[in-house]
Amino acid sequence: MNAALSYREELVSETIHGQTVMMSPRPSVSHNRVAGNIFRIFSIFLRGKRCSAFTDGVDVHLDEDNVFVPDVMIVCDKDKIRYDGIYGAPDLVVEVLSPSSVTRDRGVKKNVYEKAGVREYWIADPISKTIEVYSLQNGRLELDHAYIVFPEQEWARMTDEEKAAARLSVKVSLYDDLIVDVREVFEDV
Repeated sequence: MNAALSYREELVSETIHGQTVMMSPRPSVSHNRVAGNIFRIFSIFLRGKRCSAFTDGVDVHLDEDNVFVPDVMIVCDKDKIRYDGIYGAPDLVVEVLSPSSVTRDRGVKKNVYEKAGVREYWIADPISKTIEVYSLQNGRLELDHAYIVFPEQEWARMTDEEKAAARLSVKVSLYDDLIVDVREVFEDV
């Protein structure tokens, strides 16, 4: 048997507004590291708590027409967790951008997450090393803040006032003491 034929790549899809959308089957190393770093930070913090962190590969059934596969999520309602996925809105969703997903993650998926009642939505960009944090306010996911890891050269040129104003830690809305250092998210990226 040919070794090339023995390996078959699993095709991953999402359902958006009732339409099947094929996802890029192999994320980049940077994409994988960012998602893995966020999942690790969340899962270590959540050990023994009522909320649970999940990583890529778990289907989220938001409604009949929308089944997504987020890169990372936190679910606090154990009744939403079933054998074959999450049924209902996670409390927090993270999408890590890929070149093919930028428009979808910032557009239609954000809108569907908003409608479903996701309380906090992060868009992490491995290229610009930024995290956009949206929070649900009056039924809308509004941009709370954008966090950035500054390149060393730029950081060195910044004034003390600019450095003091730079926000390098994200306080997750679900827990008062869950604070994520943005530099850890983009470690080794």
